[in-house]
Amino acid sequence: MYKYDQYDQAMVDARVDEFRDQVRRRLDGSLPEEAFRPLRLMNGLYLQLHAYMLRVAVPYGTLNSAQMRMLGDIADKYDRGYGHFTTRQNIQYNWIKLEDAPDILADLASVEMHAIQTSGNCIRNTTSDQYAGAAADEVVDPRPYAELIRQWSTFHPEFSFLPRKFKMAVIASATDRAAMRLHDIGIEIVKNEAGEIGAAFYVGGGMGRTPMIAPCINAFVPIDQMITYSEACLRVYNRYGRRDNKYKARIKILVHELGKDEYTRQVEEEFAHLLTQNIEPPLAELERIKAHFTDPAFEAGASDEIDRSDPGFALWLDRNTVAHKQPGYAIAVISLKPVGGIPGDASADQIRLMADLAKQYSFDELRVTHAQNIVLPHVRKADLYTLWQVLEANGLGSANLDRIGDIIACPGLDYCTLANARSIPIAQKISERMAAKEQEIGELKLKISGCINACGHHHAGHIGILGVDRKGVENYQLLLGGSEAADTSLGQITGPGFDENGIVDAVERATDFYLAQRQDGERFLDTYRRLGMPAFKEAIYG
Repeated sequence: MYKYDQYDQAMVDARVDEFRDQVRRRLDGSLPEEAFRPLRLMNGLYLQLHAYMLRVAVPYGTLNSAQMRMLGDIADKYDRGYGHFTTRQNIQYNWIKLEDAPDILADLASVEMHAIQTSGNCIRNTTSDQYAGAAADEVVDPRPYAELIRQWSTFHPEFSFLPRKFKMAVIASATDRAAMRLHDIGIEIVKNEAGEIGAAFYVGGGMGRTPMIAPCINAFVPIDQMITYSEACLRVYNRYGRRDNKYKARIKILVHELGKDEYTRQVEEEFAHLLTQNIEPPLAELERIKAHFTDPAFEAGASDEIDRSDPGFALWLDRNTVAHKQPGYAIAVISLKPVGGIPGDASADQIRLMADLAKQYSFDELRVTHAQNIVLPHVRKADLYTLWQVLEANGLGSANLDRIGDIIACPGLDYCTLANARSIPIAQKISERMAAKEQEIGELKLKISGCINACGHHHAGHIGILGVDRKGVENYQLLLGGSEAADTSLGQITGPGFDENGIVDAVERATDFYLAQRQDGERFLDTYRRLGMPAFKEAIYG
């Protein structure tokens, strides 16, 4: 994984000192909240319902054990003993005191971490495939390209105050595991017929109030022009994006209103100009970054044999491990979704335990997933049973990857000032109600948001739930048919909303109907697409 050089460390240390002075002035009253707000947001510090919330950046979801351990220690020292892993591959702390924030940033800086640009109208944390560098199906490891984007975008003077926040994702597989087409810019690293590496650009996706799927505006940009093309996309947006209406300020609105062809024409025109300015980082810099992402020292001839005699382990093996490119190894997914638990939450002790397991079994590496789980990317198959036993003993052994209990949920009205309804209790109730049917149902991705901002990705759920306010009462809309994968689609609202108990009943009716109607090999999403909304709507509403 990438290691800071002297410039990275100097930048992060300088930001800590700068923010410490800003907090001091805010606490003594010399810096008013109106002036302090944009400063704290650029350092990932939000003022939520009950306390400050700090969002820590985890670039493209990659961590080492020292960093993970520090996250556990921060949870104990400055929060209430837990952290919340997010859909942006970050971690949030919900009970931060303002006076502690600079010390937290200093602790993070000591392990090459920060909270820079995790909020504000700037380019946010760049996400990637959580299996990058380990997956058997990738063209190349996408993380060096994500790291190049991180370095280009951090403190970019032209893009520090965009019309609205901006999100990018980078993948290198036809299997999209990062919701790439639901980003402002999604980049797929591809090979052309000549075997050359390039970048396919998808621009104008997003969820929130107006969900849209990004169209492909250029199927192959030479890899040594990727940053220049990214800059062209952002320049057109920065030039014409709406600043008078925050609901129409995202790039998806600009692409929609200009039209894909006109937006692409302007990008290509800007791109041609930028090519004359020689702004692309030299290939030597990309090669320097790539050197940080070489394969670990895999054991030659490691056995592929696994003893499956323990049924609990066999189930976890089938559900929570993924094929690795290296014989004798597997990708292991640690579920942060126990039955009745809070999706994405982990205690300080669990965070430190996962750090220890990464050091012992996964070459000192972990990944945060956009589905709010943790990955150990390089585990010997011979070690999987021992690993599972430790996970099971510590509340981390749920065998539910991509099942109905593997729920994505935002913090909702329990914490967030923007939320209209609670997400956490709904997730807990559905998890408990559906636990007995989880394995029978099979793959089903359920996502819950507490407001239209869609931090829980409800538009992209096979089943999505959106919490809204109906005359002061929490109400839950049910959506069906979404997907964040390569077959990207947006869920559609079934009809009138439900109260807290009613939405759980509606989910059960939808899944019962699926079980009664599915054909061999069909997922919930396949059956829904075959039968259509009217059939499911009749089953749900009667």
